[in-house]
Amino acid sequence: MKPSSKIKVKRIPKRGFYDKETIYPILDANFICQIAFMYEGYPVIIPTIYGRLGDSIYIHGATVSRMLVTLEKGLPISINVMQTNGIVLARSAFHHSLNYESVTVFGNATIITSEEERYKALEVISNQIIPGRWEEVRLPSDKELKATKILKIEINEASAKIRTGPPGDEKEDYNLPIWAGVIPLKTVALKEISDPLLNNGISISKSVHDYIKNNSI
Repeated sequence: MKPSSKIKVKRIPKRGFYDKETIYPILDANFICQIAFMYEGYPVIIPTIYGRLGDSIYIHGATVSRMLVTLEKGLPISINVMQTNGIVLARSAFHHSLNYESVTVFGNATIITSEEERYKALEVISNQIIPGRWEEVRLPSDKELKATKILKIEINEASAKIRTGPPGDEKEDYNLPIWAGVIPLKTVALKEISDPLLNNGISISKSVHDYIKNNSI
């Protein structure tokens, strides 16, 4: 993606990336985004679950959702996804930082009316969180579908910003007797907790087992 002035990283440009090969894996590794938009003249940011399919991001919610009712009008929006990978501790207070991966998308949302695409979008969103879960559960009823609004945002303009590595201190500070380095951070899955109303004899499904196995310490 050729960066426009809207998406070009201006602060430390070398950390900016504009190619799908960098942007899409960051989107795929997460499932919560922050959506910024204007509502009745003031800015609003709302976290929401999303799913990516191809060059599109899907979001969903109640048909009466303030955010979705506003976004379906085609207003410009900004979406951000961020993953913190470490706390960077420098010798000076000024140079403390974070190691992170983030993506910002600019675009407009359109409402999905095709029943086939609506089902597919819900499958994408569900499996974005836990791959394979959609195939294991009861699918939405007609009543539940009528109560759900689904929007699609085309990924037309997007950029990633990534920081990795140790702190960057001033040359004269490297001799200070102060520990410096990185505390790595990672989101991990702990042992599952069964619903207290779960019927006896029901073991965890494959998607849950695989998710915990792949995301444990």
